[in-house]
Amino acid sequence: MLQIGMFLGDRYEILEKIGTGGMADVYKARCHKLNRLVAVKVLKPEYCRDKSFVSRFRVEAQAAAGLTHPNIVNVYDVGDEGDMHYIVMELVEGITLKEYIAKKGKLDIRESIGITIQVAQGMNAAHQQHIIHRDIKPQNIIISKDGKVKVTDFGIAHAASGDTINSSSGTMGSVHYTSPEQARGGYCDERSDIYSLGIALYEMLTGQVPFDGDNTVAVALAHIQNEMVPPRQLNPTIPVSLEKIILKCTQKKPERRYTTAVELIADLRKALMMPDQDFVKAAPKEDMSNTQMIGVGTLSAIREGEQEDADSSGQAFASEGGQQTGSAEGEVPDGYEDAEDYDDDQMEYDDEEEYDDGRYDEDFDDDEDLKDSRFDKVILGAGITVAVVIVVLALYVIARAFNIFPGGGGKETETSATESAIEGTTLASTQTRMPNLIGASVNDVDSIMASSFLKASYQYEYSDEYEKNYVCRQQYEEGEILDKQTTVTVWISKGKEESKMPDVVGKTEEQAMAELRSLNLNLNIKQETEYSADQEAGRVTRTNPSKDQDLKTGDTVTVYISLGEEAEEVEVPDLFKLTQAEAASRLAERKLSLGEVKEDYSPNVEAGHVISQDIVSGTKVEAGTRVGIVISKGKQTEMVRIPSVVNSTEAEAKKTLEDAKLKVNVTTEHNDSVDAGRVISQSPSADTEVEEGTVVTIVISLGKEVVYHEIPDMRTMVEGYIRGNMTALNLIPVFEYGTDSSVEEGQCYAQDVPPGTKLPEGSVVKFYINRPPSTNSGDNAG
Repeated sequence: MLQIGMFLGDRYEILEKIGTGGMADVYKARCHKLNRLVAVKVLKPEYCRDKSFVSRFRVEAQAAAGLTHPNIVNVYDVGDEGDMHYIVMELVEGITLKEYIAKKGKLDIRESIGITIQVAQGMNAAHQQHIIHRDIKPQNIIISKDGKVKVTDFGIAHAASGDTINSSSGTMGSVHYTSPEQARGGYCDERSDIYSLGIALYEMLTGQVPFDGDNTVAVALAHIQNEMVPPRQLNPTIPVSLEKIILKCTQKKPERRYTTAVELIADLRKALMMPDQDFVKAAPKEDMSNTQMIGVGTLSAIREGEQEDADSSGQAFASEGGQQTGSAEGEVPDGYEDAEDYDDDQMEYDDEEEYDDGRYDEDFDDDEDLKDSRFDKVILGAGITVAVVIVVLALYVIARAFNIFPGGGGKETETSATESAIEGTTLASTQTRMPNLIGASVNDVDSIMASSFLKASYQYEYSDEYEKNYVCRQQYEEGEILDKQTTVTVWISKGKEESKMPDVVGKTEEQAMAELRSLNLNLNIKQETEYSADQEAGRVTRTNPSKDQDLKTGDTVTVYISLGEEAEEVEVPDLFKLTQAEAASRLAERKLSLGEVKEDYSPNVEAGHVISQDIVSGTKVEAGTRVGIVISKGKQTEMVRIPSVVNSTEAEAKKTLEDAKLKVNVTTEHNDSVDAGRVISQSPSADTEVEEGTVVTIVISLGKEVVYHEIPDMRTMVEGYIRGNMTALNLIPVFEYGTDSSVEEGQCYAQDVPPGTKLPEGSVVKFYINRPPSTNSGDNAG
């Protein structure tokens, strides 16, 4: 017995029981590995001993686990512990569509279309994987708190294939929503789900199901034989196009319905945009019950009822044991519940409180027929008979194939030709056809290939669609003609490609999304936000699953994005007439920061002080909020145009500028072209418009710049040498002649300016040259 607080698989802690049904109980649990809440569906103990029920329970898990779609309740895990079998699935908080219809009476047009589109999208995802739900009804449709519509309960879903036929021993589905072909126990495909969705849409818009009766047989016969009341007769507000969509979905013959859910979705979207237009290519012209097993006797009664008057359907039916049982009018035969007595409200729902999780209640009936010994005997007998026939046929085919029967060599050719004629082409005795291996177990491939006289070679690859060790691809298409003993390459699935959850904590949202998508696992990435003291806003705080956890294709990953540290509310202070530094300090005291700083003139506030702030003082804001201020530039002055003072004397320039209410700054420099004492230039330049009191800088000329040279020592130098050096220094040499025995004749023995003295260019320097008296007469300085 499962108890609150127990663990399943050392991972799932049972928290509370949230639903129950005919076959299973549903519990709310916590997955401690991924730290999330889940729903755990546990098969009831009385059915764990029944291999057929356990098998059916596993089929539910296998069918649903392969589906990942926003409009389907996700299945996360499946397991068993001892004799206990369970499925772990997404925990959805919401209300069933059946309860929603009961609460509102009927839904409006746009709401009904929106719900139907979402259900059809979920169906389409299943149909693309060849899975038929076979029990689409409002009880199996959940509307979550955020408005998301999800299809649940794939307990009777069936993996469809080209030869999907309902078992003659029973047919599944809730009778008020079942398709005619399901009621007959005939071929069931995607169009059967479309029929059931059409009935659900009818109920959404009218508040009632189109067919009702005293018992399941009467309702099933009505689906097969009767025409429904057009929904517009019950609700005139239904647009013509939407009525035609319903009528097309619910055609008796599947080929007259929508072929795919995609086609249905397209017309529903048109109905939203063009409700009164005639675009539906349609053929002319509620149930509160749980999912039931329609037994052999009931199915026979339905089939017989198609040939009899529908009014007799409630009178007498063949019992499961083959005997006739009578009942008074309105009485339900053994093994069937009155439709009026079905109780879908196995969960409580209060408008003022949160939705109960009882939506996971199973819709399987507690039909006593399932446990009736007579029924078991009928099923057992039928099963044995079918098994014997299959074995005999198989032995016969094998015997013919290996030429066991007398008659020898011609038989194989004859058999091959006969079998090939069925395919439309006669094969030679050396030829065979490629069988379909897709979905087959690797353990069965060799025997299947051998029966077709072929051999297999194996390669392995990851597959999102097929489980590990099952065929996901084959070299040749089914039916292709090959030579016998040809070796065919077969690809075996390694299961979904797995990876490890990368560490994206601390990265930006964009970086985290890019890294997750780069894994190419087609992940269902969800984003949540939360406050964090460790990560700045916009960065990842944590993920679910956490880093290094296993990831498979299609897994759901939740990324939590930081909103920054959750801030307390503080009051904005008054910053009026404070300096900028004082304002910043005052804000910091309140855990606020200085925002944008602007400047403006103010006749009343001193320059450098706050005139105003962009958040009024006293306002409550989050800590860390930035508060902008405007700083005063003082009283605004008049603008003046700067006059030209170039070439004016310094005194003239000062007077002109001061008369214009400007201030003057004087600098000097040498200039070869402007006389000393006059203005060379001004800044700002003339005609510039500036405020009163602006400083204008004028440059006064010092005249041509004077260059000084140091006088070298020319003693003992001859006259020609001295003349060349002085000329190079822009100095003027003058020579006088005399006699001095200290130097040789023609050399300088003295100069009037001592060596090392600095003289301006153009200065005269006198040099004395030694010359004897006989040669001095008549000589001039020169």
